[in-house]
Order: sequence, then C-alpha cells, then structure tokens
Amino acid sequence: MVGPNKLESTVIFQLHMALPLSRRAKAMPASPIRKLAPYADAAKKSGVKVYHLNIGQPDVPSPIQFWDAVKNSNLQVLEYSNSAGIAELREKAAADYRKNGIDVSTDEVIITTAGSESLSIALNVICNEGDEVIVPEPLYANYIGFAAGTGINVVPIPTRIEDNFALPPSSEFAKRITERTKTIIICNPGNPTGTIYSKQQLEELISIANEHNLYVIADEVYREFAYDGVRPVSVLQLAGTEQNAIMVDSVSKRYSLCGARIGFFVTKNKEIMDAAVRFAQARLSSPTLDMLGVIGALDTPQSYFDDLRLEYTRRRDLLVSRLRAMPGVTCPDIHGAFYATVRLPIDDSDRFCQWMLEEFRHNNSTVMMAPGTGFYSTKGCGLDEVRIAYVLNLEDLGKAMDCLEIALQTYPGRTLNSPVAAGN
Repeated sequence: MVGPNKLESTVIFQLHMALPLSRRAKAMPASPIRKLAPYADAAKKSGVKVYHLNIGQPDVPSPIQFWDAVKNSNLQVLEYSNSAGIAELREKAAADYRKNGIDVSTDEVIITTAGSESLSIALNVICNEGDEVIVPEPLYANYIGFAAGTGINVVPIPTRIEDNFALPPSSEFAKRITERTKTIIICNPGNPTGTIYSKQQLEELISIANEHNLYVIADEVYREFAYDGVRPVSVLQLAGTEQNAIMVDSVSKRYSLCGARIGFFVTKNKEIMDAAVRFAQARLSSPTLDMLGVIGALDTPQSYFDDLRLEYTRRRDLLVSRLRAMPGVTCPDIHGAFYATVRLPIDDSDRFCQWMLEEFRHNNSTVMMAPGTGFYSTKGCGLDEVRIAYVLNLEDLGKAMDCLEIALQTYPGRTLNSPVAAGN
C-alpha cells in the first residue's frame, strides 16, 4: 500500500493545524502567578538566586499530625473513596467548623480536590453559560479562569488602593445586577489584597443578595491568617444565608498543605449539595491518601496557628515598613491573608516583572512577583501594581526588599509622577 506523497502529507498536516479550539479554551487566561516561571527557571539555571514572592506557597512546615496519619495508614490498596469524601474527614471537618462558630453538619460538607474544585463545582451548579458573576477587583486571578472554563462572565466592581481595597457599598453591587446575574463571589480574607471584610459589610452584601435572589460564594481559605486582633466572620455565620450561601475552603494555606489538594464545599442548601455531589461523582473521588493525612491534620493544636499568625504578622510588618520607605510606592493597610497588592512607580507591571527576572541582578539575586494586570478583569487596570506574597522568612524577605528597592531606582520604565505612599 502506497502512503501519502509529500504534498498530501502537507495538506493533511495543515488540515490538522486548522482544527479550531473551543471559545472557552481561547478565553482561558494564563496565570499571572505562573506565566513568568520560564524566566525564573532560566535565571536560576544561570546561578541567580530568585526570591519567590509570586506565589502563595507557605514555607511553614506542614503539621506533624498530617505526616503521622499518612505514615500510619497501613493501606494495602489505595482505593477510591466516597465521592463526597471519606466520612470521618467530613465529620471531623464539620466538628472543626462548629468549634469555630460555623454551625454546619456532616451532610453539609463535601470534600473536594482543593478549594479550586469547590469553586468550579459551585459555578457549574448555579450558573448557565452566559450568566454573570459579580466580583470585587482586584480579584483572585483564577476566578477569571474558572469563569472562562464554565462560559460565564465576570462583572467586576472596582476597589481602591487608597481605601485599602474596602468592599464597596451595596449600591455599587445593585448597579451591576442584571437578569443574568447569578452570584456574588468574595474572598475573605482577601487574595490578592489582604483585606478583611467586616460583619456589617458582609450583612449588607447578604441583604442585597437576598433582595435580588442571588447566591453568594465566599472563598474563606485564609481564615487563620488574620492580624491585629481582627477575626474574619464566615458568611455561614450570618442570618439569612441558609439557602443562598456557599463557603469554599481548603487545607492548602492553613496547614501549609498546598500539594495535598484537599478542599471543602460547604452549604446548608440541600438542593445545591445534592447537585454538587453529582459533580463530585463525575470525577470519582478526591485523593484518598491526602484525605487520610488531613484527618490527622485536623488534630493540629491551636499553638500551631498562634505561631503561624505571629510569624506572618512579623513578615507583614517588615514588608509594609520597607515598601512605605520606597519613594513612589503605595502600600495599603493589610489585615489578613499573606498578600499585598502595591502600586509601584512603573509603566507596565508585566514588563517590569519580566525585566526583574531577565535583566536585573543585585548580589546575583532578583525577585519574582505577580503582575497586577492578571488580577483584574477590567482591561488596562493593574499596570502599575504587583501582588507580593510575603511567604519568605524575615531574612530572605528583607533581601528581596533590598532587590526591589534598587530595581525601582534603575528600571528603564520607572515613572516620576506616581503617588507617594503614606508615610513617605
């Protein structure tokens, strides 16, 4: 049998190349947190020390209770679990929430493959293609990706760095509600801003959601990262949220278990929960071994979290003091999570962050940050902002700030008319 000639092969190749991708694939954005990784890898390959302030990967050791549970599992076969999660983990998670003032039962908790899957399931359960979700921005970049992956539209509400990215009044939400609006998404404490919303602000938000028959999805994965005596209020602690609130949670940050990929989908709405379980069944189960480890992690003593808050308070204080001492830098107040969205005297945050990795060196070191543009769905926003994750120890964080301070003095695209930070 004679195969295709060269011309035929070229035509076949071109036909394959011309096959279209889906609209969702084309709409899926690159992660601002990870898209510069090749430049960081190249810098490290050449012997440069890269201080990673781009990604929320805690360096605090994971609890020994997690490792002990994994080592003592005595499994002979690593089996599927129940699609809703191992029963013991669901029970312990519900009990842990109740201990922290969030009154939920075991059947109101599903174990997911990280908080990311919880968000994806929530959007798939309550939204149709073309629906709208309202989100304060700057926002967690992956919300844009989750929306693109489910064919829905993000409707942003701007917040201001000058106001410490405070939640806008309910009237701003009302202006953006249409017949296609299905839900409001909040992150509290906030990624990428470190903002914590007050109980009064949340109650106003719930009121507007109830008035317009909307759902509220609350991303609460940074609950333990709260400083200055402030304690975040969960959306499920508020009256009037029994039917329209979904809480998304994760062990990634709280227990320094980012690689475990275990999250929680929590709601009191039985119809939503039943639908969420069907989505969970479609992916069979979350990772069994990691769930067994998290069963152990839920026994982590309170001292672990007390030490965690103390360490991150020190890091926050160092970061804020150093940034506010740099001419042209605006750093807001930060009360939670471990991120700061800061304004720099630069022309283009994507260009600046890439330049830092490709060209800037101080003592043979540089800094990797996340460009602010990726945390906005509004085009043109975030050009003079970066997100900094203060997840390094104090010594390394200080050296990273040394790099940034010198870089801002030498960057070719620095601007001279940027606002000066409070305290300068």
